[in-house]
Amino acid sequence: MSDGYDPRTILAEAGYSIEDWSPVTSGESGAAVFRDEDATRYAKCVPAAEASALKSEHDRVQWLAEQRVPGPRVLDWHSGKAGALLMTSAVPGVPAEQLSAADLRAAWEHIAGAVRGLHELPAHRCPFDRGLDTMVALARDVVARDAVNPEFLPVEQQDMRPEELLARLEPEIARMRAHEAVDTVVCHGDLCLPNIIVDPETLTVAGFIDLGRLGSADRYADLALLLANARETWANEEQALAADALFAAGYGLVLDRDRLNFYLHLDPLTWG
Repeated sequence: MSDGYDPRTILAEAGYSIEDWSPVTSGESGAAVFRDEDATRYAKCVPAAEASALKSEHDRVQWLAEQRVPGPRVLDWHSGKAGALLMTSAVPGVPAEQLSAADLRAAWEHIAGAVRGLHELPAHRCPFDRGLDTMVALARDVVARDAVNPEFLPVEQQDMRPEELLARLEPEIARMRAHEAVDTVVCHGDLCLPNIIVDPETLTVAGFIDLGRLGSADRYADLALLLANARETWANEEQALAADALFAAGYGLVLDRDRLNFYLHLDPLTWG
């Protein structure tokens, strides 16, 4: 662990016994996630320098739970010398990425309905912003720092300079801002299959997880990620197009391919 950072000390500082927790994964930023023995609680730990970002995620988890949208609940929060800890309840089920193509297709209309339900929350009451101007500013910063991860880019763009990719999007920003002005919803912010938990028996949505980017934005910021990520499950382009049509019918809209493509290409530039 770099710079002497040990997330286990945060658990101890918060009063938990490390013997009761097992590591799940470590994030590139130094975040680490632990699960308790009966898999009913998760603890996310970050260095002290990243406490404010984790507190933002805490606030989003708490707010969404208050809106009665299925997802985790905040169980504990700790911020101290060793770092910060966010403890949440587990959402029972399996990530949608673990479903077979047949099961994902069976769950697809349920997923469309759950996403529509999230997007139908009153956006003007959402205290968190994830709008286009915020995303573009973030992308410009990430690109300027040369921090774009090529693995996040579409395959056909992985050999291109991030500056060029961002420059391609710039002429579209004003038009996309006009769309957003009349079509702002509460977005998940990272709506991909791993962040949608599904009941493996009923194939209904048990909840949304990983809410650190939740906020008001154009609905296509979510839809672009979800449909593109699901393409990795479908066997071919014909199945993918059929799944897009099924999702659109269940969600209740005609897909705007220009907006899908814009947000699909903007999002990878905002991580870094």
